[in-house]
Amino acid sequence: MTGDAMAAEHDSGEAGGGHETVDGRKLRGQRRRAQIIEATLEIVRRDGAAGVTHRTVAKEAGITTSLTLYYFATLDDLLVAALTSVTDDYTSRIRQLIDHEDDPLAGLAELIAESGGPGRERALAERELSTLAARRPALRPIARRWRDNVAELGRTQTDDPDTIEGFVALSDGLCTAILLNDREADPGHIEAVLSKALLRSSE
Repeated sequence: MTGDAMAAEHDSGEAGGGHETVDGRKLRGQRRRAQIIEATLEIVRRDGAAGVTHRTVAKEAGITTSLTLYYFATLDDLLVAALTSVTDDYTSRIRQLIDHEDDPLAGLAELIAESGGPGRERALAERELSTLAARRPALRPIARRWRDNVAELGRTQTDDPDTIEGFVALSDGLCTAILLNDREADPGHIEAVLSKALLRSSE
């Protein structure tokens, strides 16, 4: 067995003479997966999705390549996990807006505006990986999650399918435009633009 393979076996909890509990092995595995995913996202943010390989991720995370292969057998597995980690955050926040906010549109405007501020790095990673999904089918179901969530929020305002489709496209376009600008976005302006897009359902 090579040194890398032994490291992978030890990290998975299969080595150690049974001194670790199952819960301990599971927790360590979850932490290792999170470490690998965060390293992947860092590479995407810095170098773009094209810079992601098992080797570059391992170097970024400070671990052996065999460990990244142990947790993510293929590059698609790794990219899907990275994109899922971003979209899960967006899903949770939009779900919160739909279920608990009186004005979910204002909340969505705030979320989109974050692309020009504290949420820029994660938004950039999501855009990079979503664009890559056009060439890698395995990523497409996850890449569509943002649009599906925005559509669900739109349906709290209107049941017109054409209006919802335009609303989703506008939200996408606003995110991209904000990432291309060098200044912070104005949530109030974004909300006004989104509101106008919804007016057609009442015309």
